[in-house]
Amino acid sequence: MARRMLLASAMTLVLAAGCTPTAPTAPPANDAATKAPATVDASAERQVATLAEAFLTPMTSDDNIDSPAAWKAPDGKTWLIATAKATDKLVVYDGSTGSPLRGVGSTGAALGQFDRPNGISVTDDLLWIVERDNHRVQVFSLPDFTPLAAFGADDLRKPYGLWVDKRADGYAVYVTDSWDNGEDAQGNDILPPLAELDKRVRQYHVRRDGAELTATLAASIGDTSEAGALRVVESIWGDPANDRLLVAEEDETYASEFKVYTLAGRFTGTTFGRDVFKAQAEGVMLRTCGKDGWWITTEQGKERSVFHLFDRHSLKPVGSFQGNKVANTDGIWMMQQGSPRFPHGALYAVHDDQGVVAFDWEQIAKALALPLECAS
Repeated sequence: MARRMLLASAMTLVLAAGCTPTAPTAPPANDAATKAPATVDASAERQVATLAEAFLTPMTSDDNIDSPAAWKAPDGKTWLIATAKATDKLVVYDGSTGSPLRGVGSTGAALGQFDRPNGISVTDDLLWIVERDNHRVQVFSLPDFTPLAAFGADDLRKPYGLWVDKRADGYAVYVTDSWDNGEDAQGNDILPPLAELDKRVRQYHVRRDGAELTATLAASIGDTSEAGALRVVESIWGDPANDRLLVAEEDETYASEFKVYTLAGRFTGTTFGRDVFKAQAEGVMLRTCGKDGWWITTEQGKERSVFHLFDRHSLKPVGSFQGNKVANTDGIWMMQQGSPRFPHGALYAVHDDQGVVAFDWEQIAKALALPLECAS
């Protein structure tokens, strides 16, 4: 249910004209979207490397950890920040050791409070949090975790994940909204008809002026064809250099795969991963390597999570790995900036709703025969 948000007086989010803008209709599907989607062949025999996790944070079963993000603090240390859905807070760890540093937030609807925080992202010194049950995005400034603003409550119904694209005039914020039409007699969510899935992703244009943020609904995204529809969605990430927006399809009764949209919200007709994933498609990040790079995706196995890498351009699989322990992974975060502990960066992944593990990128690159040094 919608909850009234209490806004901080000095740091209030200003919505254009003080009301919800009229969302543009989803762009019409292109010709490719009306046909069977183009898929990337990955029929080669599955081979999965096993790597030791660099660390595992303390397990806190009460928190229900969902998604991580990392940020390099002014003192050079890496903070690993994770959302805790059940305790309505953020858990902050040392990104080099996994040691807990602090908790942030409490239960509520005021700025600085949370109601089931889920998706998380860091851009510049801004921390973005999706709250499913406050149906909004809340923004904080780092390193002090000062709440700046919240937006989206007038549009979002059951938001989960987000991706933030920094642009010359501000930020484009893409938020997945996986609402349903109630439950059936068995307690399963009822998927809305395809014709109603044209708002599965909401795009906001956010401007910043000091401590004040202004958010405007810029687009509602969702193809309504059989091939391009976004049925059950959470994880999302983009590649501005190649005009791609990847959305994980989590409806296992249909397929576990990734659908490729443009940043403007048009389904390209391409999907990939259906013949690779043996469990639900989950977290996704892009690791760049000059103009090249790899999409890092998650197969959320209950006994063991598998991380599949796909070529940035061709979307063909380039290798897969798993850890010794990590399982049931929701969110992931690729920290590409180096640190003394991880000179070439680290991949962070949630472990079984209770904590976060880290993988040293150097070990991933060696296992999958990927170049460690990349040209600019």
